[in-house]
Amino acid sequence: MTGLQILEKLGICRDISFLRFMLDGIPPLWRDSKLLIRDLKFAEVPVRVYQAKAPSVGQRRGVLYFHGGAGTLGSIMCRYIARETDAVVVSVGYRLAPEYLYPSQYWDCLNATIHFMRKVEDYQVDPARIILCGDSCGANFATAICQILVSRTDLPKIRAQVLIYPGLQGLDFYLPSYQQNRSVPILFRDRVVYFCLRYLSKDTSVVEDVLKSSHVPEDMKLKYKKWISADNIPEEFKIRGYKPQKPPSYKYKHDVHEVIKQMLEVMFSPLLAEDAIVSQLPESYILTCEFDVLRDDGLLYKKRLEDNGVRVSWYHNEDGFHGVLTLFGYGIFSFPSAKKILDNTVNFIKKL
Repeated sequence: MTGLQILEKLGICRDISFLRFMLDGIPPLWRDSKLLIRDLKFAEVPVRVYQAKAPSVGQRRGVLYFHGGAGTLGSIMCRYIARETDAVVVSVGYRLAPEYLYPSQYWDCLNATIHFMRKVEDYQVDPARIILCGDSCGANFATAICQILVSRTDLPKIRAQVLIYPGLQGLDFYLPSYQQNRSVPILFRDRVVYFCLRYLSKDTSVVEDVLKSSHVPEDMKLKYKKWISADNIPEEFKIRGYKPQKPPSYKYKHDVHEVIKQMLEVMFSPLLAEDAIVSQLPESYILTCEFDVLRDDGLLYKKRLEDNGVRVSWYHNEDGFHGVLTLFGYGIFSFPSAKKILDNTVNFIKKL
């Protein structure tokens, strides 16, 4: 039992609450005099809209931002993006799990996105420059929403998707990055599965079975091996402490699969989308960090997009870890790699 689980048993602190506290960071202690910040509702979903007070000579970009697993509406990252790119940034306050059941988070993000796309003129946003952006599970939402919207002919086309250390699949937790970074804070390998199960409101006692891929039927493993495999990870990412090996004692367990089969749905695991969908996706930006268990999810999606003719801008931070942006903007507590990541992300957005 972990320290967080002990605190939860004692009624002091739930592990989900602690993670939210860690990822929320300290609320900003200052106001940005150059930005107009408003709390609104888009299709009954709470949002926070950031835009420059100074008038624009033309239409602005529109960025819908989906925060990571436990973020808040008051994101310093959204302020930074709005200020540096002169974009209208909409931070979507989707309902959080486990209080609200999956997939309500996706529907909130989708409904807020559609509302904004239909009202872009109200914010002086160019309908041809709407960008979906997210970090961690928020990048998962952005990916899924992009895939859903490719078939919509009644809405503007998404200009680009910006995916910051995304988690994109629940099939294989034995990829090189999961082995290499299994004990790297703040996202440990077993915690990924644990929080996925909490997110889906499922029994967490099956964590070890999921880590061993016992939830995946053999035919599914074979079908998706062409997309999700260590063979598709560039060799330079296998140098650091990686030894090719198979998950120990793999044995498919139907009862485990039945409990968490939602983890293998395309909405939850957008890396499993068919080529017919992936080939229609917009220009993409993918950010990966070397010391992140989710690194290989980003690398695999980069390959899938490129294999389907989608233009990809990729930035790999060799010093970064999952959640490195959490303390961005807090002086001595901010990591240098966080500034590099945000500046690279901003530069991509400014070119759109």
